[in-house]
Amino acid sequence: MKRTIFGFACAMSGISILITAALIHLAFFQSFSQSLQKDTLFAAMDMLALYQRSGLEGLAALPHLGARITLIDANGAVLYDSRADAKTLPNHQDRPEVQSARRSGAGAAARFSSTLGKETRYHALLLQNGEVLRAAKTMDSVFALAWRMGLLSLGIACAVFMLAALAGERITRKMVEPINRIDLDHPEQNRVYDELSPLLRRIKEQNEAISAQMREMRQWRLEFAVITGNMREGLLILDQESRVLVCNRSACSLLEIRAGPVEGQDVLAVRRDEPFREAVEKARKGLPAETLLTVGNRRVQVFASPVWDRNSLQGLVLVAMDVTEREDRDRLRREFTANVSHELKTPLMAISGYAELMAGGIASHEDLPRFAQNIYQETRRLISLIKDLMTLSRLDERETTLVREPVDLDALTRRAIQQTAGAAGSRNISLSFTGCGERIQGIPPVLEEMIRNLLDNAVKYNVEGGAVQVAWEKQAGELILSVADQGIGIPPEEQDRIFERFYRVDKSRNRSVEGTGLGLSIVKHAAALHNGKIEVQSDGKTGTCFRVRIPGAGNFQISAD
Repeated sequence: MKRTIFGFACAMSGISILITAALIHLAFFQSFSQSLQKDTLFAAMDMLALYQRSGLEGLAALPHLGARITLIDANGAVLYDSRADAKTLPNHQDRPEVQSARRSGAGAAARFSSTLGKETRYHALLLQNGEVLRAAKTMDSVFALAWRMGLLSLGIACAVFMLAALAGERITRKMVEPINRIDLDHPEQNRVYDELSPLLRRIKEQNEAISAQMREMRQWRLEFAVITGNMREGLLILDQESRVLVCNRSACSLLEIRAGPVEGQDVLAVRRDEPFREAVEKARKGLPAETLLTVGNRRVQVFASPVWDRNSLQGLVLVAMDVTEREDRDRLRREFTANVSHELKTPLMAISGYAELMAGGIASHEDLPRFAQNIYQETRRLISLIKDLMTLSRLDERETTLVREPVDLDALTRRAIQQTAGAAGSRNISLSFTGCGERIQGIPPVLEEMIRNLLDNAVKYNVEGGAVQVAWEKQAGELILSVADQGIGIPPEEQDRIFERFYRVDKSRNRSVEGTGLGLSIVKHAAALHNGKIEVQSDGKTGTCFRVRIPGAGNFQISAD
């Protein structure tokens, strides 16, 4: 602004100086020209009076005051010229001032010499004898005058221009300084020109509007950051060129995006695997796409959707979801279906086979009791399997019919030990118990089923003449049930899967140890129903210890006996 005002002031000053100088020159020339014309007329009249008194000798004897005097006869021949030899001059009959004088008694004319750059003024008077007396004076033309006065004019113009420039710079600075000092954050507190008051009011209104928009934008960005930052799903927002605009923490974790800011980078530079690239390219063509990625030991499903605005692709939205648990559940469901089919098929096939032999009369009379015993055992096994499946289903659904009540843990555990004592005694396995004298608010049948399953496993997979130690103890607000045996142990690589339904460490499904394969799964669900968790400790060679930790606060209140 300051430069514009200063430049405008200088330009106007320069133009004004040039116009003023030109007008002064023209006025001076016009005045000088008129003065010269009068001088020429007066000189002609003076010479006329002198010629009439003294004749040609008087004209030749007197100075002519700077005027050139010429006497022309009636035929145009030059009789006398004060500055040239009359004999050498041409006939002047065709001169305009001479012709005008012959017509009206007086004539005037002006002629310009481009060679000399001068202008000559002529004034002619007609005498009574037909002769014409002409006076002439010469002056510089306006251009010659301007040229001669150019250096002086240039000097004056430069001086005036410099003064104008200094004055313009000072005035400009004084004009702009109050504007530069305006506090745009508080425009209403400024004292400047009255003409700027509407502008300051407008600035104040704009500041208030911008402040409101900024507060709203910051609030929106904060809410957006909080929402996206706490999403379990990964979120990537891309622009038209597939550059990353937004990438939340879950996306970085799920897609294993390297640390550091990724905003502004091409998404294909962030992750390069082929399925991911194909999904992005398909979405860029305007088609929704999805793909399943294997990231480490996880399975991640990515949905890519185009964002349209008025038939124009504005960007892409990518959502990444960890589907590892879902995939595992699907796998477990398939395995469960296969295992249930197998476990149900085995006793049913045995029962069907024995029954067919007996019905067809093929079996001898001596084999009938043995076949009947086998049918009875397989039926018991089938009933036990169905019972365990129903128990698991009930625990999965967390049935509301399961009533919570105060439970004496020691009494409940002793009852479960008594039920297992027969199987333990048949293998010379000793059972020991250490109580804690505590009560909890729980579900008695579920807790008893949990303890009995742990005892059954400890007895089944123990060595002949081994021991099983059962104990309740209280630690750091938790009640811990531990069941330790001296059996075959569980390899570390199998310990994460032993709680799956129908899972057996023995891959060949050896039937020497009876069981449905659902006991530990029931234990896990029973502990979860009481907000507890189960742990296993074994070196895989000798002995196993199961620990069930049940919290002693919250929904389950503990009271000492």
